[in-house]
Amino acid sequence: MPVRRNAILAGLKLRELSERLGCRLEGDGDLEIVRVAGLDHAGPDAVSFFANPRYGAALRTTRAGAVILGEDAPAACCAMLRSRHPYLAFADAVRLFDETPRPAPGIAPQAVVAADASIGPEVHIAPFVVIGAGASIGARSILHAFVSIGPGARVGDDCVLHSHVAVRERVVIGHRVVIQNGAVVGSDGYGFARRPDGTHQKIPQIGGLVVEDDVEIGANTTIDRPAVGETRIGAGTKIDNLVQIAHGVTVGRNVLLAAQVGVAGSATIEDDVTLAGQVGVAGHLTIGRGASATAQTGIPNSVDANTMVSGYPAIDNREWLKASAVFRRLPELRRALAALERRLADLEARLGGAPEADGR
Repeated sequence: MPVRRNAILAGLKLRELSERLGCRLEGDGDLEIVRVAGLDHAGPDAVSFFANPRYGAALRTTRAGAVILGEDAPAACCAMLRSRHPYLAFADAVRLFDETPRPAPGIAPQAVVAADASIGPEVHIAPFVVIGAGASIGARSILHAFVSIGPGARVGDDCVLHSHVAVRERVVIGHRVVIQNGAVVGSDGYGFARRPDGTHQKIPQIGGLVVEDDVEIGANTTIDRPAVGETRIGAGTKIDNLVQIAHGVTVGRNVLLAAQVGVAGSATIEDDVTLAGQVGVAGHLTIGRGASATAQTGIPNSVDANTMVSGYPAIDNREWLKASAVFRRLPELRRALAALERRLADLEARLGGAPEADGR
């Protein structure tokens, strides 16, 4: 199938770039910018980015033509694009100079598309894609090689499904959803009933799964469907690689789930929650709106809104920091306690053998 290239910028004057990004220009507006690069790897034709003070040395020595940075950031040794939201401006700059080719519309002859499947206009379906009976694909969506769409599944407009993604039967995917390689959306939830003889009978997982608009799902992430009811991922949520979301979970809007997060069945994660890498969430609890958990936190109980928790079992982050500062001193404190116990025993022994103070 032919490949349609994006409208790639040959280059932009720094003045025009600053206008497009909504930044305040300090420096030569006629400088030609053709790419985006890191501080250490940028040349005079590149725009770079600075936000973390730890990279101050790199800012002072960068060869970049220009740097995007905050309004109050220290001056760079080159032209500057100052912004109130520098990271967002950097994201927009990367988008401007993105050279990733966009596949041309069409259905590859090697694809297998059910006769009653509905395919919208300007859709790209790569070789070895399989689309089941009654499924629908929205306008301008892109399905890369080896994507599998189950019977009755619905994929909205302007979605991108990368190679080896599996969208199981009856799953509903909203608009502008990106699913990275190898993700499975709608796999069976982990449900078994124990028989009297100790063996286990599978509970059919026939519930629904809905992914709302503007969600991104990372590579090799799995999202399960329940036996009854639905699993739902709210609009704007971004899910990293290797995340497991169990059956019947409700994830709110604009939630961030970092790599290797695991969420057990029937948990509710409200809007604007952030869970860092390897956080584990037990089932049947609620993580309140705006709450966050630091890396490797284990959450066995519900978490209040707008709080930060750490550790296992999860406690207030400030309390965890105080406690963790003591951990490394525990052997020393144990030895000190043992020494105090010995001294106390010696003192009690000496006092026990002395005459009583009876006035004699």
